[in-house]
Amino acid sequence: KRIGNVALGLRSDPVQRRFALHLIIAFLPAAVLGVLLYSTIKTYLFNPITVASALIAGGLLILYIEKRAYHPRFETVDELSWHTALKVGFAQSVAMFPGVSRAGATIIGGVIFGLSRKAATEFSFFLAIPTMLAATVYDVYKSWGLLHMEDLPVFAVGFVASFIAAMLTVKALLRFVSNHSFVPFAWYRIVFGVAVLASAYFGIVDWTLP
Repeated sequence: KRIGNVALGLRSDPVQRRFALHLIIAFLPAAVLGVLLYSTIKTYLFNPITVASALIAGGLLILYIEKRAYHPRFETVDELSWHTALKVGFAQSVAMFPGVSRAGATIIGGVIFGLSRKAATEFSFFLAIPTMLAATVYDVYKSWGLLHMEDLPVFAVGFVASFIAAMLTVKALLRFVSNHSFVPFAWYRIVFGVAVLASAYFGIVDWTLP
């Protein structure tokens, strides 16, 4: 419904134009940094040990942030200023590091920069639309030589399954995240990251295998 309102109001409604402009501004940091750092991230950071370390570090950071009291200055996304939207965009770009949650980084960043938890959650989900679409198109372009027509059914099944799962869960997830802290998510990250590192240290799993 909100996407429809924005599309219909771009020519006549200043509120919708402002909202769309803020999405573009917030999208730019990840777009620029993604193009510049794509090869480096793919080559050096996509491995289980790096991801596990990022899970633990991110979990500890979330616990620290959730203990601090933040007083929101923006109760809704329509109240957002362009420079706050830009700050949230830089927070989102941290998620280019494998193991960092895009939604988590954006929502936590939004809360730090003055958005209410509800506004930060809503803005994060809208910001995902251009960000994930651009990332997918760019990744497909860069990996085109690895794709084959026989892979199409696999991607189709994955697309349909993820779409259905999102339709069933996203509303409840939005409601939960808007009104609860990230502390359980932080502990999940820490426990899972420690499990991966411990399995590597004690030789239970050889994470160096391709």
